Amino acid sequence: MASSNQEKWSQRVTRESNALDLEPGVFTLDDPRRIAESLKRSAECSHRRKTDPFRSAMSMLTFYVNRAGKDLDAAQRERLEQAKDELCELFGRARRK
Repeated sequence: MASSNQEKWSQRVTRESNALDLEPGVFTLDDPRRIAESLKRSAECSHRRKTDPFRSAMSMLTFYVNRAGKDLDAAQRERLEQAKDELCELFGRARRK
């Protein structure tokens, strides 16, 4: 386990990812649409991503949900899951089932 002066590897990945430069606090926003819009902007503006903008944005969102795991409260988890649907809509992709 990381000591108080060390960060977890997942924090480092989120901060230094080759996929996106994220807006600070994006995953704590209250509106799923705003989360998706921010991720879309980040993905489209990033010169470091290795794949298309949609996949980069969705991967980062999924990574965050998976890494936060049990520490996410039910309301925030639901907002993030809704943000996935919003992201699909913003990119003109079929909605998740």
